[in-house]
Amino acid sequence: MNPGSTGMTSLDTLAVWCGSLVAIAAATGMLWRLGRVVRQIAHRVEEFSEDWQGTEPRPGVPGREGVMARLDGIEQRLTAVEHELRPNSGSSMRDAIDRVDRRTLRIAPDADS
Repeated sequence: MNPGSTGMTSLDTLAVWCGSLVAIAAATGMLWRLGRVVRQIAHRVEEFSEDWQGTEPRPGVPGREGVMARLDGIEQRLTAVEHELRPNSGSSMRDAIDRVDRRTLRIAPDADS
């Protein structure tokens, strides 16, 4: 008789089959959980890709621009703001503030000067 044997062939066979069934069930459960994690990661990658590239409009859902298109819009707005903050040919906000400051100093000079 073997050290792990019960002496009854049918009982030994049943124990081997039950052990195999438990191992297969455990492997299936681990693969199921791994599959869920892989699906979640794939979903997040897809969302990132859609955010980066943008999406086309669909019925009931407006489209979204991609990251590069949005960055281009931000750069254009920033350029417009920078234009207003630097003196140029007289049409910027900075030029207007300087004109108002000069006029105000003529009307009410600083007491410190």
